[in-house]
Amino acid sequence: MTDKLTQTERAAQITPLLANGWSMVDGRDAIHKTYVFKNFIAAFGFMTRAAFWAEKLNHHPEWSNVYKTVDVTLTTHDADGLSALDAKLGAKLDVLAGE
Repeated sequence: MTDKLTQTERAAQITPLLANGWSMVDGRDAIHKTYVFKNFIAAFGFMTRAAFWAEKLNHHPEWSNVYKTVDVTLTTHDADGLSALDAKLGAKLDVLAGE
């Protein structure tokens, strides 16, 4: 089981993501980001690359795709909130998206 981030860990690991376009989700201990790509193929390619990393980390996003837009929410259900896995996957998604 993965532990929920402490306030110190949250400041170190989640704050950089918030500075890069992620936002806190109202009513949940979760973060969200919308990625917009040039077309559906680019969006789907991003999701495919992200899926490999999600499997590698054994941590899977809540996400949806409509045409060239991918909405992603990260939280750790086992921890009932944000964990180091969310920070790690969020940072990796930004790299995969070229941000």
